Amino acid sequence: MSEPTEPTGTVEEPEPVPNLPVRPPVPPMLAKPVKAMPKQDGTLFYEPKWDGFRCIVFRDGDEVYLGSRNERPFTRYFPELVEAVRAELPDRCVVDGEIVLPTGSQLDFDALQQRIHPAASRVKMLSERTPAQFIAFDLLALGDESLMEAPFAQRRARLEGIFPEKVGSVRLTPVTTSDEQAREWFETFEGAGLDGIIVKPGDQPYVPDKRTMFKVKHERTADVVVCGYREHKSGPVVGSLLLGLYGDDGRLHHVGVAASFPMARRAELVEELKPLVAELSEHPWGHWAEQAAATIGQPAAGPSRGGQRVPGAVSRWNAKKDLSFIPLRPERVMEVAYDQMEGDRFRHTAHFRRWRPDRTPESCTYEQLERPVSYNLDDILAR
Repeated sequence: MSEPTEPTGTVEEPEPVPNLPVRPPVPPMLAKPVKAMPKQDGTLFYEPKWDGFRCIVFRDGDEVYLGSRNERPFTRYFPELVEAVRAELPDRCVVDGEIVLPTGSQLDFDALQQRIHPAASRVKMLSERTPAQFIAFDLLALGDESLMEAPFAQRRARLEGIFPEKVGSVRLTPVTTSDEQAREWFETFEGAGLDGIIVKPGDQPYVPDKRTMFKVKHERTADVVVCGYREHKSGPVVGSLLLGLYGDDGRLHHVGVAASFPMARRAELVEELKPLVAELSEHPWGHWAEQAAATIGQPAAGPSRGGQRVPGAVSRWNAKKDLSFIPLRPERVMEVAYDQMEGDRFRHTAHFRRWRPDRTPESCTYEQLERPVSYNLDDILAR
């Protein structure tokens, strides 16, 4: 689950606050990462981890409020979900869940990100062309009753009671109390675009903004080429390393970034990488910088140039954001850990594991990446 950035310049009009026993804004309850699947102790519930926008739905009759993690409502961006909530959820309720966007039999996070747009006309068009769904996984209030203090086992039972049918745009996430089945889901559901398992103690109340649940995510490794770096916002030290992989076309594509270095290490990396600093005109991505500079003041473009993945473009959300980088000769290889791919890029920031002096840059290709076996999203929601 992720949180989109609000487009720069967007002016939010105040939205009506539903008169419910639990009222917005409510920061959602969170999960802390663990390496291994927690074993069943008699209290645990296991759910698929959906890859979308976390959202708490508040409905009071015709008033619907789609809350987000950063407390900026999603309501205006997903008009089709507002109508679905009115049609498919009880008249007065508060439901925690995830906004997702299926494309075919899988989730499409790239398409979901496109739904956050400042233009009302485009919001309307996208709501018709790429409609979203809401996956419910917790019940915070029903009617005039707050369920925040009730244990999750009770909240889940009440939630199941408001979903008599497994159809529509508002769906109920599957759940199991079997850690063995959870491990099976962990391996198979990734093929539909899900990214792990959430584990919930059944005896705990709903605690906003606290990591009282657990999440188990995939971790894989890849050998990548270090192609440059961006400076840290605090000064002339490494903020993030730009990573590349060679495609079948023989070109070096931008696959993501590695960050999260201690500050002392960021300064060391500047000195360590200094011998590799190159002229931008001689760098495989040099043409990107020229094109990006030419687009200043122009509508934001996508991150692909002529089929080649490059390190960004004018930011879609903030045209003033500095996306410049220090080019490095693509000669050093490092091993990174990552969780999943989104198209041909790492879905999240990769993490440095070790340098690989035994690998040549040309050997770092997309072929090494593990791809999950495809799995039908409808089969998950039919459970």
